[in-house]
Amino acid sequence: MLLELRVENLLLIERAELRLGPGLTAITGETGAGKTILAHALDLLLGGRPRSGIVRPGAREAYVEGVFACPPGGLVGDELAELCERLPEGEDELVLGRRVGAEGRTRAFVQGRSASASDLRELGSRLLAFFGQHEHRKLTVASAQLDLLDAFCGAEHLALRDRYAAQHRHVAAIARELESLRGRAGALDRDRDLLAFEIEEIEELDPSAADEEALLAERGRLRSLDALREAAGGAAEALAPDDAEATGAVAALALAEQHAGAASGADSELDGLAARLATLRIEAEDLAGELRRYLEGLDAEPGRLEDVEARLDRYDRLKRKHGGSVEAVLAHAARCRAERERLESAEVDLARYEAELESRGAEERRLANELGKARRAAAPRLAKAVREELAQLAMEDAQFDVRLEPRGELAATGGERAEFLVAPNPGVPAGALREIASGGELSRVMLALMSVAGTGGAETLVFDEVDAGVGGQTARAVGERLRRLADDRQVLCITHLPQIAAMADGHFRIEKDGSAGVSQASVDALEGQAVVAELCRMLGADSSDAGARRHARELLAAAA
Repeated sequence: MLLELRVENLLLIERAELRLGPGLTAITGETGAGKTILAHALDLLLGGRPRSGIVRPGAREAYVEGVFACPPGGLVGDELAELCERLPEGEDELVLGRRVGAEGRTRAFVQGRSASASDLRELGSRLLAFFGQHEHRKLTVASAQLDLLDAFCGAEHLALRDRYAAQHRHVAAIARELESLRGRAGALDRDRDLLAFEIEEIEELDPSAADEEALLAERGRLRSLDALREAAGGAAEALAPDDAEATGAVAALALAEQHAGAASGADSELDGLAARLATLRIEAEDLAGELRRYLEGLDAEPGRLEDVEARLDRYDRLKRKHGGSVEAVLAHAARCRAERERLESAEVDLARYEAELESRGAEERRLANELGKARRAAAPRLAKAVREELAQLAMEDAQFDVRLEPRGELAATGGERAEFLVAPNPGVPAGALREIASGGELSRVMLALMSVAGTGGAETLVFDEVDAGVGGQTARAVGERLRRLADDRQVLCITHLPQIAAMADGHFRIEKDGSAGVSQASVDALEGQAVVAELCRMLGADSSDAGARRHARELLAAAA
């Protein structure tokens, strides 16, 4: 229940404090006096977006504060638990606040500590339900009608609807991803073919830096075969010529060794020199043999140079394509293999998404069927409850029905649309609420619907001119329904009808004063004769008018 409402520098109100009690509270005032300022104040407390120019001219900021009595355990066990822990132990009052700077910046508070506007919305929705003066026009929108039917179904049904909505979002997201994957399927095939070609081209060469280096060396040798043969052959001939009559280095060394050894044993120094000559002769003989074998090895297989040149050309081509070095070619091959794996994974993803779409789609359809079944069961019950409410609002002969129509495909709210049908008068065929009902009838239909479906469990209900378009006995019937609503909840009603104001347990008047050259609104609590005087004004007379005073007292007596 809202215990106190404090407003500072909001539009015409410089400062106002309202101490509120249980039951029905009426808020009245001349047209243009600023009754809806309180509606703006409550909307800010509910986390609403402030409109431009809402701060009183000349003020730095506006401030709204509401003190609520928390129902025991009423806000525990849900996502608001953390906020509710801010209540001191044993405290049963929750204070919400909102500051709006002249530049438009806002700050929210819960128990004096900073909070977010979404925190206020969450808390406010549990504490207070607000029905604005244009709310009845929203009832003509099909989505709002379905929302009311769902609210009438109860909390478990609303939880089911939330689960369905989450499933619907999942299905839609999977379907979008699947469509994207399928759209890329052709491109994936082309990419896969290109990757396979490039990987095969590189793997066929099997490149390595060592292999390239060896090929370059081999090519250099193969290109110089004639020169190598001539050089090695000349060296071999110089050491040991094939012509037996010719003298080479080996023979010369052998002769020198023979001469030095002729005096062997006569002088140790000469013996040492003879030994060295023997070593040189042996080394020369070995060198001659190695040169002959080298010459034999120079006889490469036919076409070997062409093969080496071709392989090196492939190295050059791949390096030009993929970065200029063998290392870059190998890195490109690794990237291609990774991309190929990704594409293969995309094919797996496609199959997985298709399977998941089927699975989630089946669950979505199951939840939609549950929603539809519950709605079809609740629709006649809601219609009956609304008809009973309308009968108490001077619409005894009105017919009200809820029609459910299947959608072509599942939507975010399920598989059907809801439409409210009303026949305000007997003999008139029922038609869509948006087409048939007058303004006053819409107001009463809204009140009936709010009474049976739309309060969301809030302890405080606020109606901003729900009596629009009604008067006379109908206004009295609306007032009686509001008072019955106030039997177990707090009801605040901004009204212009004396029939409703007379039934209130509490009464506040908003009055505008421009005598000082600046318009300013004040809020006063009324009691006793002040209530009678305000009812006289609402009846269109002065409080000194005896007839008006008598009428006002009659209204109060009838409401007692």
